[in-house]
Amino acid sequence: MRHLTMIALLGGAMALSACAGGGQVSRAVSGAADAEKGTLHEVMLTVAEPAEAVSFFAAEVQEDPADLASNRGLAVSLVRAGRFTEAVGAWQKVVRHGDAGPADEVALADSLVRTSDWARAKATLDRVDPQHETFERYRLEAMIADSLQQWNKADTYYEVASELTTTPASLLNNWGYSKLSRGDAAGAERLFAEALTHDASLFTAKNNLVLARASRRVYDLPAIPMTGEERAQLLHTAGLAAVKRGDESTGRSLLEEAMAAHPRHFAAAQRALDALG
Repeated sequence: MRHLTMIALLGGAMALSACAGGGQVSRAVSGAADAEKGTLHEVMLTVAEPAEAVSFFAAEVQEDPADLASNRGLAVSLVRAGRFTEAVGAWQKVVRHGDAGPADEVALADSLVRTSDWARAKATLDRVDPQHETFERYRLEAMIADSLQQWNKADTYYEVASELTTTPASLLNNWGYSKLSRGDAAGAERLFAEALTHDASLFTAKNNLVLARASRRVYDLPAIPMTGEERAQLLHTAGLAAVKRGDESTGRSLLEEAMAAHPRHFAAAQRALDALG
């Protein structure tokens, strides 16, 4: 497909030569090639398989090591491929480029967080221009504050980040988990429920909501949208939580209900029941 696109572009440029001077043709060909390259980059960064994108951008970087777009593409693709340690090195190279910007520093910090290098991630964000106020920047600031147990800072950063995105469900879920880890079950429940108002399909928020309720010995499932299989999985979560809190009889009942609710054999629930004897 790429070759066909190039043929079409070059064909158009050759047709242009019939009515334009050589300089205009050269500029038209160069512009068409740049447009085609940008389109191909976009495809590789969105719909291409991560491994394919890594190979593509690695070849481009080898051909032109100083090209910023290719180096960025490689860094993004390495993150998509789950190769976070390599992504750190790729983003470091991007950041050293003379035309790099604050968003590149934030992306480097993100990769450092993914490798659990919290100290370097914080140092990287500390270098970012304070006027660079983006969702990604404050999301990372919140996570780093969480790692340092700086709860007030974390809450402030989570709140700012939530106001900078139109899709806050995942962020609200993370914020809720932070609240739950500090023992604030009520605050956690509120945030998990709010996350589900933005994305009713976010199963991690549903599961976390059940855990938050179970932490205060409320084991019945909340009134939220769920499929039959999700209901079984949430009953399983509630059952395990009940057993962990010493409410073994309730836990057994919930696990049996999970077995009955699952559309197929629920091996995990069966193993839990077997362990209870």
